[in-house]
Amino acid sequence: MNATSSDVAKHAGVSRATVSQVLNGYAERFAPETAAKVFASATALGYEPSAAGRALRRGSSDFVVALLPHTTFGGNLQDLFEQMTVTLADHGYTLVLRMSGSAASTLDRMIAGMKPAAVFSLTPFTATEKAVLNRRNVLAVDPPSVSAVDYNRAIGRMQGLALADAGHRRLAFAHLRDERQDPFGFAREEGLRDVAHERELEEIEVIDVMIDLDSALAALDSLTTPGIAVACYNDDVAMALLAAARVRGLDVPRDVAVIGMDRSDLSRIAVPRLTTIEYDIASAASAGVASLLQALGAGTPQPASAPAFLTLVRGDTV
Repeated sequence: MNATSSDVAKHAGVSRATVSQVLNGYAERFAPETAAKVFASATALGYEPSAAGRALRRGSSDFVVALLPHTTFGGNLQDLFEQMTVTLADHGYTLVLRMSGSAASTLDRMIAGMKPAAVFSLTPFTATEKAVLNRRNVLAVDPPSVSAVDYNRAIGRMQGLALADAGHRRLAFAHLRDERQDPFGFAREEGLRDVAHERELEEIEVIDVMIDLDSALAALDSLTTPGIAVACYNDDVAMALLAAARVRGLDVPRDVAVIGMDRSDLSRIAVPRLTTIEYDIASAASAGVASLLQALGAGTPQPASAPAFLTLVRGDTV
Protein backbone atom coordinates (compact mmCIF):
# COMPACT_ATOMS: atom_id res chain seq x y z
CA MET A 1 0.00 0.00 0.00
CA ASN A 2 1.35 3.44 -0.96
CA ALA A 3 2.25 5.84 1.83
CA THR A 4 0.03 8.88 2.29
CA SER A 5 0.77 12.41 3.45
CA SER A 6 -0.80 11.44 6.78
CA ASP A 7 1.75 8.63 7.13
CA VAL A 8 4.58 11.09 6.44
CA ALA A 9 3.15 13.59 8.93
CA LYS A 10 2.88 10.93 11.65
CA HIS A 11 6.38 9.63 10.95
CA ALA A 12 7.90 13.13 11.03
CA GLY A 13 5.81 14.33 13.97
CA VAL A 14 4.33 17.28 12.09
CA SER A 15 0.94 18.23 10.64
CA ARG A 16 -0.34 17.22 7.18
CA ALA A 17 -0.37 20.90 6.22
CA THR A 18 3.34 21.11 6.99
CA VAL A 19 4.04 18.02 4.89
CA SER A 20 2.04 19.44 1.99
CA GLN A 21 3.82 22.77 2.00
CA VAL A 22 7.31 21.35 2.44
CA LEU A 23 6.90 18.80 -0.35
CA ASN A 24 5.33 21.32 -2.71
CA GLY A 25 8.13 23.84 -2.75
CA TYR A 26 7.60 25.92 0.38
CA ALA A 27 10.19 24.35 2.69
CA GLU A 28 11.73 27.78 3.36
CA ARG A 29 8.65 28.67 5.46
CA PHE A 30 9.76 26.20 8.11
CA ALA A 31 12.76 25.62 10.31
CA PRO A 32 15.48 23.68 8.46
CA GLU A 33 15.23 20.78 10.89
CA THR A 34 11.46 20.51 10.33
CA ALA A 35 11.84 20.44 6.56
CA ALA A 36 14.63 17.88 6.89
CA LYS A 37 12.37 15.60 8.97
CA VAL A 38 9.63 15.79 6.33
CA PHE A 39 12.01 14.99 3.48
CA ALA A 40 13.61 12.15 5.42
CA SER A 41 10.23 10.64 6.32
CA ALA A 42 8.95 10.91 2.75
CA THR A 43 12.08 9.13 1.51
CA ALA A 44 11.91 6.45 4.18
CA LEU A 45 8.24 5.71 3.44
CA GLY A 46 8.59 5.97 -0.34
CA TYR A 47 5.95 8.69 -0.45
CA GLU A 48 5.23 10.42 -3.76
CA PRO A 49 2.93 13.46 -3.88
CA SER A 50 -0.25 12.98 -5.90
CA ALA A 51 0.05 14.20 -9.48
CA ALA A 52 -3.67 14.96 -9.45
CA GLY A 53 -3.26 16.99 -6.30
CA ARG A 54 -0.40 18.98 -7.77
CA ALA A 55 -2.41 19.65 -10.91
CA LEU A 56 -5.34 20.87 -8.84
CA ARG A 57 -3.17 23.24 -6.82
CA ARG A 58 -1.16 24.57 -9.76
CA GLY A 59 -3.89 24.52 -12.38
CA SER A 60 -1.73 22.29 -14.59
CA SER A 61 -0.19 18.83 -14.55
CA ASP A 62 3.44 17.75 -14.92
CA PHE A 63 2.79 16.71 -18.52
CA VAL A 64 4.49 18.37 -21.47
CA VAL A 65 2.64 17.37 -24.63
CA ALA A 66 4.56 17.14 -27.89
CA LEU A 67 2.28 17.33 -30.92
CA LEU A 68 3.50 15.25 -33.84
CA PRO A 69 2.30 16.08 -37.35
CA HIS A 70 0.75 13.21 -39.30
CA THR A 71 3.88 12.71 -41.32
CA THR A 72 6.79 10.34 -41.77
CA PHE A 73 8.40 9.68 -38.39
CA GLY A 74 12.04 8.81 -38.92
CA GLY A 75 14.68 7.59 -36.53
CA ASN A 76 16.04 11.11 -36.04
CA LEU A 77 12.81 12.29 -34.47
CA GLN A 78 12.70 9.21 -32.27
CA ASP A 79 16.20 10.01 -31.00
CA LEU A 80 15.21 13.63 -30.39
CA PHE A 81 12.19 12.71 -28.28
CA GLU A 82 14.07 10.06 -26.34
CA GLN A 83 16.58 12.68 -25.23
CA MET A 84 13.86 15.22 -24.46
CA THR A 85 12.02 12.61 -22.37
CA VAL A 86 15.06 11.99 -20.18
CA THR A 87 15.96 15.65 -19.70
CA LEU A 88 12.41 16.74 -18.90
CA ALA A 89 12.08 13.87 -16.42
CA ASP A 90 15.16 15.17 -14.61
CA HIS A 91 13.19 18.39 -14.03
CA GLY A 92 10.00 16.66 -12.89
CA TYR A 93 8.08 16.70 -16.18
CA THR A 94 6.67 13.83 -18.23
CA LEU A 95 6.79 14.09 -22.01
CA VAL A 96 3.68 12.80 -23.75
CA LEU A 97 3.69 12.28 -27.53
CA ARG A 98 0.40 12.89 -29.30
CA MET A 99 -0.50 12.98 -32.97
CA SER A 100 -1.93 16.34 -33.89
CA GLY A 101 -5.52 16.25 -35.11
CA SER A 102 -7.07 18.25 -37.90
CA ALA A 103 -9.78 19.74 -35.69
CA ALA A 104 -9.02 22.33 -33.03
CA SER A 105 -11.72 20.72 -30.87
CA THR A 106 -9.45 17.66 -30.51
CA LEU A 107 -6.68 19.85 -29.11
CA ASP A 108 -9.17 21.62 -26.85
CA ARG A 109 -10.43 18.33 -25.36
CA MET A 110 -6.90 17.10 -24.80
CA ILE A 111 -5.92 20.26 -22.93
CA ALA A 112 -9.09 20.20 -20.86
CA GLY A 113 -8.48 16.59 -19.84
CA MET A 114 -4.72 16.58 -19.29
CA LYS A 115 -4.14 20.19 -18.15
CA PRO A 116 -0.57 20.06 -19.52
CA ALA A 117 2.13 22.38 -18.24
CA ALA A 118 3.06 23.10 -21.87
CA VAL A 119 2.33 22.04 -25.43
CA PHE A 120 5.28 21.67 -27.80
CA SER A 121 4.95 21.38 -31.57
CA LEU A 122 7.46 20.55 -34.30
CA THR A 123 5.53 22.73 -36.73
CA PRO A 124 4.09 26.25 -36.28
CA PHE A 125 0.72 26.37 -34.53
CA THR A 126 -2.16 27.43 -36.73
CA ALA A 127 -4.17 30.53 -35.84
CA THR A 128 -6.99 28.28 -34.58
CA GLU A 129 -4.62 26.24 -32.42
CA LYS A 130 -3.13 29.43 -30.98
CA ALA A 131 -6.62 30.65 -30.10
CA VAL A 132 -7.35 27.40 -28.22
CA LEU A 133 -4.03 27.50 -26.35
CA ASN A 134 -4.48 31.16 -25.42
CA ARG A 135 -8.04 30.60 -24.22
CA ARG A 136 -6.89 27.65 -22.10
CA ASN A 137 -3.91 29.71 -20.85
CA VAL A 138 -1.45 26.94 -21.75
CA LEU A 139 2.20 27.61 -22.48
CA ALA A 140 2.70 26.99 -26.21
CA VAL A 141 6.14 26.39 -27.75
CA ASP A 142 6.62 26.00 -31.51
CA PRO A 143 9.55 26.71 -33.89
CA PRO A 144 8.74 30.40 -34.52
CA SER A 145 8.50 31.04 -30.77
CA VAL A 146 12.04 29.83 -30.03
CA SER A 147 14.03 30.69 -33.16
CA ALA A 148 13.89 33.05 -36.11
CA VAL A 149 15.61 30.37 -38.20
CA ASP A 150 13.42 28.24 -40.49
CA TYR A 151 15.51 25.07 -40.44
CA ASN A 152 13.56 23.38 -43.22
CA ARG A 153 14.16 26.31 -45.55
CA ALA A 154 17.80 26.26 -44.43
CA ILE A 155 18.01 22.58 -45.40
CA GLY A 156 16.80 23.37 -48.93
CA ARG A 157 19.27 26.24 -49.18
CA MET A 158 22.16 24.06 -48.04
CA GLN A 159 21.22 21.40 -50.59
CA GLY A 160 20.93 24.01 -53.32
CA LEU A 161 24.25 25.65 -52.51
CA ALA A 162 26.03 22.29 -52.51
CA LEU A 163 24.61 21.52 -55.96
CA ALA A 164 25.24 24.98 -57.39
CA ASP A 165 28.78 25.15 -56.00
CA ALA A 166 29.49 21.83 -57.73
CA GLY A 167 28.63 23.49 -61.04
CA HIS A 168 25.06 22.22 -61.58
CA ARG A 169 22.84 24.68 -63.43
CA ARG A 170 19.51 22.84 -63.46
CA LEU A 171 17.98 21.94 -60.11
CA ALA A 172 14.97 19.90 -59.03
CA PHE A 173 13.32 19.10 -55.72
CA ALA A 174 11.98 15.62 -54.98
CA HIS A 175 9.17 15.39 -52.43
CA LEU A 176 8.29 12.18 -50.63
CA ARG A 177 4.85 11.16 -51.87
CA ASP A 178 3.00 9.53 -48.99
CA GLU A 179 -0.50 9.31 -47.52
CA ARG A 180 0.67 11.39 -44.60
CA GLN A 181 1.12 15.14 -44.54
CA ASP A 182 4.34 16.87 -45.56
CA PRO A 183 4.82 19.83 -43.21
CA PHE A 184 8.56 20.08 -43.95
CA GLY A 185 9.06 19.51 -47.67
CA PHE A 186 7.55 22.69 -49.03
CA ALA A 187 9.85 24.93 -46.97
CA ARG A 188 12.80 22.88 -48.22
CA GLU A 189 11.59 23.32 -51.79
CA GLU A 190 11.43 27.08 -51.23
CA GLY A 191 14.97 27.09 -49.85
CA LEU A 192 16.16 25.37 -53.03
CA ARG A 193 14.20 27.85 -55.15
CA ASP A 194 15.86 30.74 -53.27
CA VAL A 195 19.29 29.47 -54.31
CA ALA A 196 18.20 29.04 -57.94
CA HIS A 197 17.02 32.66 -58.05
CA GLU A 198 20.12 34.00 -56.29
CA ARG A 199 22.44 32.13 -58.68
CA GLU A 200 20.27 33.08 -61.69
CA LEU A 201 19.61 29.46 -62.57
CA GLU A 202 16.61 28.03 -64.42
CA GLU A 203 13.33 27.61 -62.52
CA ILE A 204 13.55 24.41 -60.50
CA GLU A 205 11.64 21.28 -61.47
CA VAL A 206 9.54 19.48 -58.84
CA ILE A 207 8.71 15.79 -58.61
CA ASP A 208 7.00 13.45 -56.13
CA VAL A 209 8.60 10.10 -55.35
CA MET A 210 7.22 7.11 -53.52
CA ILE A 211 9.69 4.66 -51.99
CA ASP A 212 9.04 2.30 -54.84
CA LEU A 213 11.19 1.57 -57.90
CA ASP A 214 8.40 2.08 -60.44
CA SER A 215 7.51 5.43 -58.86
CA ALA A 216 11.16 6.48 -58.80
CA LEU A 217 11.59 5.49 -62.45
CA ALA A 218 8.52 7.47 -63.48
CA ALA A 219 9.68 10.52 -61.51
CA LEU A 220 13.18 10.33 -62.96
CA ASP A 221 11.81 9.96 -66.49
CA SER A 222 9.77 13.14 -65.99
CA LEU A 223 12.94 15.17 -65.41
CA THR A 224 14.94 16.73 -68.22
CA THR A 225 17.95 14.46 -68.04
CA PRO A 226 20.85 14.35 -68.47
CA GLY A 227 22.28 17.22 -66.46
CA ILE A 228 19.74 17.58 -63.64
CA ALA A 229 20.65 17.88 -59.95
CA VAL A 230 18.02 16.74 -57.45
CA ALA A 231 17.66 17.89 -53.84
CA CYS A 232 15.68 15.16 -52.09
CA TYR A 233 13.26 15.43 -49.17
CA ASN A 234 15.23 12.75 -47.36
CA ASP A 235 17.75 9.96 -47.89
CA ASP A 236 15.00 7.43 -48.68
CA VAL A 237 13.94 9.49 -51.69
CA ALA A 238 17.58 9.90 -52.71
CA MET A 239 18.18 6.14 -52.51
CA ALA A 240 15.09 5.48 -54.64
CA LEU A 241 16.33 7.88 -57.33
CA LEU A 242 19.82 6.37 -57.24
CA ALA A 243 18.27 2.96 -57.89
CA ALA A 244 16.22 4.38 -60.76
CA ALA A 245 19.29 6.05 -62.28
CA ARG A 246 21.12 2.73 -62.18
CA VAL A 247 18.23 1.00 -63.97
CA ARG A 248 18.17 3.70 -66.64
CA GLY A 249 21.92 3.52 -67.13
CA LEU A 250 22.45 7.15 -66.08
CA ASP A 251 25.78 8.22 -64.60
CA VAL A 252 25.75 9.76 -61.12
CA PRO A 253 26.57 12.60 -60.75
CA ARG A 254 27.24 13.49 -64.43
CA ASP A 255 23.75 12.75 -65.75
CA VAL A 256 21.85 12.95 -62.47
CA ALA A 257 23.23 14.47 -59.27
CA VAL A 258 21.50 13.65 -55.99
CA ILE A 259 21.69 15.06 -52.47
CA GLY A 260 19.73 13.64 -49.53
CA MET A 261 18.82 14.68 -46.01
CA ASP A 262 19.16 12.91 -42.62
CA ARG A 263 22.30 10.79 -43.09
CA SER A 264 20.27 7.68 -42.39
CA ASP A 265 21.93 4.37 -41.63
CA LEU A 266 20.90 2.94 -45.01
CA SER A 267 22.30 5.92 -46.89
CA ARG A 268 25.77 5.17 -45.54
CA ILE A 269 26.04 2.05 -47.70
CA ALA A 270 24.85 3.72 -50.91
CA VAL A 271 26.97 3.21 -54.03
CA PRO A 272 28.08 5.75 -55.05
CA ARG A 273 28.39 7.23 -51.57
CA LEU A 274 25.45 9.57 -50.99
CA THR A 275 26.01 13.25 -50.39
CA THR A 276 23.55 14.29 -47.70
CA ILE A 277 22.90 16.63 -44.78
CA GLU A 278 23.13 15.60 -41.16
CA TYR A 279 20.89 17.12 -38.51
CA ASP A 280 22.52 17.35 -35.08
CA ILE A 281 19.78 15.69 -33.04
CA ALA A 282 21.61 15.96 -29.71
CA SER A 283 22.00 19.74 -30.04
CA ALA A 284 18.45 20.15 -31.34
CA ALA A 285 17.03 18.17 -28.43
CA SER A 286 19.08 20.14 -25.92
CA ALA A 287 17.97 23.44 -27.42
CA GLY A 288 14.33 22.33 -27.53
CA VAL A 289 14.33 21.23 -23.90
CA ALA A 290 16.21 24.36 -22.82
CA SER A 291 13.58 26.55 -24.49
CA LEU A 292 10.78 24.59 -22.82
CA LEU A 293 12.36 24.68 -19.38
CA GLN A 294 13.15 28.37 -19.68
CA ALA A 295 9.54 29.08 -20.63
CA LEU A 296 8.38 26.94 -17.71
CA GLY A 297 10.64 28.87 -15.35
CA ALA A 298 12.83 25.83 -14.69
CA GLY A 299 15.78 26.67 -16.91
CA THR A 300 18.46 29.29 -17.51
CA PRO A 301 18.38 31.96 -20.23
CA GLN A 302 19.69 30.72 -23.58
CA PRO A 303 22.07 32.48 -25.99
CA ALA A 304 20.35 34.71 -28.53
CA SER A 305 22.06 33.06 -31.50
CA ALA A 306 20.72 29.75 -32.75
CA PRO A 307 23.08 26.73 -32.75
CA ALA A 308 24.21 25.35 -36.12
CA PHE A 309 22.38 22.01 -36.37
CA LEU A 310 23.07 21.25 -40.06
CA THR A 311 26.22 19.75 -41.57
CA LEU A 312 26.92 18.88 -45.19
CA VAL A 313 28.21 15.31 -45.47
CA ARG A 314 30.12 15.06 -48.74
CA GLY A 315 29.83 11.93 -50.85
CA ASP A 316 30.10 11.09 -54.53
CA THR A 317 26.59 11.89 -55.81
CA VAL A 318 26.99 15.65 -56.32
